[in-house]
Amino acid sequence: MASAVLSPERGEGEILHYEETEDNNVSPTDLSELLKEGTKESHDRAENTQFVKDFLKGRIKKELFKLATVALYYTYSALEEEIERNKDKPVFAPLYFPVELHRKESLAKDLKYFYGEDWKGKIQCSEAVQHYVDRIHHVGQHEPELLVAHAYTRYMGDLSGGQVLKKVAQRALKLPSTEEGIQFYVFDNVSNAQQFKQLYRARMNALDLDKNTKERIVEEANRAFQFNMQVFDELDKIGRSLAEEAQDGGFPVHDGKGDPRKCPYYAVKQGTAGPSCPYHAAVALAKEPLVQLVAAFCVAMVAGAAAWYLM
Repeated sequence: MASAVLSPERGEGEILHYEETEDNNVSPTDLSELLKEGTKESHDRAENTQFVKDFLKGRIKKELFKLATVALYYTYSALEEEIERNKDKPVFAPLYFPVELHRKESLAKDLKYFYGEDWKGKIQCSEAVQHYVDRIHHVGQHEPELLVAHAYTRYMGDLSGGQVLKKVAQRALKLPSTEEGIQFYVFDNVSNAQQFKQLYRARMNALDLDKNTKERIVEEANRAFQFNMQVFDELDKIGRSLAEEAQDGGFPVHDGKGDPRKCPYYAVKQGTAGPSCPYHAAVALAKEPLVQLVAAFCVAMVAGAAAWYLM
């Protein structure tokens, strides 16, 4: 979900607003400018959520990434259903780019990769995502002019910061170089993302909207960011409850509590006992008198050396 709040303009690790590119042809009253200025505070809050910061640093567990993909699937399913409903209405028609932008099918491929052929029976919409989905459906059915805000918030982010997240996820989760699992971030029919974003903004600015409607669209965009932040917070809470996963070729960590047989290192083959948990082995070894004596001697040597250096 984080792609709507990031930009790769200055490379990975630096978070920027994705509407920073200057365009001398725009007016302060243009919708694209109103959205840029009117959502700055929401950008700042969203990009500083713990989930987004951890993701950018490559601290993303595979199970959590899978759940984030599920959240995106339900979000885009709702968004693109309402876009199809309103594709011929003047308040949205100029922004109808299904071949270039729509993500539902790409997300389905990612879910198939992560969950298998029967992925639809293994996923469910979370509470925070359901609130987001409900709002999108309400807008599409009752206030279609506000659908612009949701499309803008999602698709422009996908074409900007989403490309940073693609690289981070591929590296952190060791995903295939064939881009399986990250098809969501692949826009095969957009040859130049920057030019396409300029076209999209120009189309937004050409919509026949009065001042009040523009203000409502900006308000709805801020609401969309709020929904995204709620999803981020939900994912962050789930992430804290997940078991520690291997990172960068490492191994899961056992905290030494509970049944040692639950240690990820613990293994018992049929008829043959495998290695015991390193945590428990280390604790047992540390209790040996000789080991304690050696450890005390080492500590004394280090302390002595440090005292000499500081004299």
